[in-house]
Amino acid sequence: MKLKFWQVDAFTDKALAGNPAAVVSLDAWLDDGLMQSIASENNLADTAFFVKTAPGAYDLRWFTPSAEVNLCGHATLASADMIFRFLDSTLQDVRFQTRSGELKVTRGSNGGNRMSMPSASSESLVPPPGFAEKLAAALGTKGPQELHYSSKGGAGSGALIAVWASPAEIKALKPNGDLESVLLQVKAGSLIATAPGDGKPYDFVSRFFAPHLGILEDPVTGSAHTALTPFWAKRLGRKQLKARQASARGGDLLCTDDGARVILEGPCALYLTGEIEV
Repeated sequence: MKLKFWQVDAFTDKALAGNPAAVVSLDAWLDDGLMQSIASENNLADTAFFVKTAPGAYDLRWFTPSAEVNLCGHATLASADMIFRFLDSTLQDVRFQTRSGELKVTRGSNGGNRMSMPSASSESLVPPPGFAEKLAAALGTKGPQELHYSSKGGAGSGALIAVWASPAEIKALKPNGDLESVLLQVKAGSLIATAPGDGKPYDFVSRFFAPHLGILEDPVTGSAHTALTPFWAKRLGRKQLKARQASARGGDLLCTDDGARVILEGPCALYLTGEIEV
């Protein structure tokens, strides 16, 4: 059996930056175990599989190398980009049915695409005694100024949002093997580390770590921005924000707080086209 396959760098206009995703087009669903094995073989943060159900409509699922996840933004953006480019060039938007409900991606006018995702709320977190010190040790730095929790942010696995004062502090984080066990103390599968930007040109910056999902660091994370966008929109008093995910690869997102939805806009760069033989 041969499967159509692309490797796409999302939230960047040039290959070898942004967040790489594998995108696999299917005529019908494969066995779950086989899809998981393909994702493990790809060894990227996420592999997206989709099946067409009607014109412009698809079912979509995402797998990390170790597990299926409830939400993945960059692989959704990448999937839509491949559909627009190679499978149906007449479409202006594509709708995906997923574990997190319907996700809609619309062609942008400047080379990027606009993705609508459910907004993820967050609330202040009072950690257990000694937690801040353990988190700081697991990140090789001083502890954050604030802690918040989002039950649906960060691939839908529950995310700890930790706020530092500056982009430099975010860039200095060096997570070690203790991070997973520390996060699980507050029932978080991931960590969204964030700080206000310098305004030239970014309103806020972030990094995303999900050791419980087999991802030490994700380069650019759409699902994390479903929580970050309303978080920073409220603080900064603006609906539209420019964000930078400050990983080694890095990526830029234009984020709009649209009430119950978050709109994320960014380009994709095609890196690899091929076939999977299984």
